[in-house]
Amino acid sequence: MTFITLDEDRPLRAVVVGAGFIGGQWAPELLAHPGTELVGWVDVAEERARAAAATLGLDGLPVSASLTAVLDGEEPDFIVNCTVPEAHREVTVTALERGVSVLSEKPMSITLDEARTMVSAADRARRLFAVNQNRRFLPNLVAFRRTVAELGPLGLLTSEFFMPYEGPPFLSALEHPLLQDMAIHLFDAARAVSGADPVSAYCESFRPPWTWYSGACSATAIFEMTGGLRYTFTGSWSAPGQATSWTGSWRAAGSHGTARWDGEGRPTVETAKGHKARRHPPEPDRYPGRPRFSGLAEGLEEFLTGLRTGRAPQGECHDNIRSLAMVTAALESARTGTRVPVAFDV
Repeated sequence: MTFITLDEDRPLRAVVVGAGFIGGQWAPELLAHPGTELVGWVDVAEERARAAAATLGLDGLPVSASLTAVLDGEEPDFIVNCTVPEAHREVTVTALERGVSVLSEKPMSITLDEARTMVSAADRARRLFAVNQNRRFLPNLVAFRRTVAELGPLGLLTSEFFMPYEGPPFLSALEHPLLQDMAIHLFDAARAVSGADPVSAYCESFRPPWTWYSGACSATAIFEMTGGLRYTFTGSWSAPGQATSWTGSWRAAGSHGTARWDGEGRPTVETAKGHKARRHPPEPDRYPGRPRFSGLAEGLEEFLTGLRTGRAPQGECHDNIRSLAMVTAALESARTGTRVPVAFDV
């Protein structure tokens, strides 16, 4: 996709939409970056946006319950969509149709049809629309991806995610809470690590008898990926002990050897006879000593570079829809008990 770039020598004007937890993490990133100016905050509960702004000393910041009102008054260059997933389509399309670029929290949308509508809106407006998958920027995941790249053609990639998580109330209302809310992080990471795209999915989602969730909080999924790779995910949000990290634990097997990563420390690698592969170290933290939510500053930097240069960031909508398609295909497979092709055409 070719999108309109902003090459003016000035800070880019941003509006945060959503004043919940993650909106409160994005606003400080916009304030800290020398290339951005926070010019507004929107939330359906206007007082919540006002209170969030006040905690950052922004008592004079324009706030509103209406996105269109802020777009009219402030004329931002982009918004950061921090709303609940059910509101992502409406907020994103509204901004794009006004010629405003969008950096969104995951997931892109609830359904693949909604996502296609959003991508089409970006195409029509010729504006950048990207989803920030913050785990792509974790230094040790980047190190694992670089290590895996030296293993030759991959045949197997596995991730495990086990967490005894009693989350916010909305999770209990979901039919498949693990797949619908969390799995996209692992699925997107699998695409980032392997460089492969999904072809088909077979998934079983189920509810262990001891769980506190009313929905199916555990799942196993097998994805056929391009190049013949098989990616297997298994996880639970009601795991009684031996929790993994929030990034899961990983194993990749290729023609030159195998790499493993526990989701927290440095990856390890063992090569087959006659082959060599280097264990890549993580890059130094570019923001040492700064309290922050991991991956936001890096995602913002890539997005701003894209707006300035036209170079698509990770998570650009035409790419990110492929990660969402893995989720929707896994859900369809779990509901139908069949192997499902993964379709992400727009």
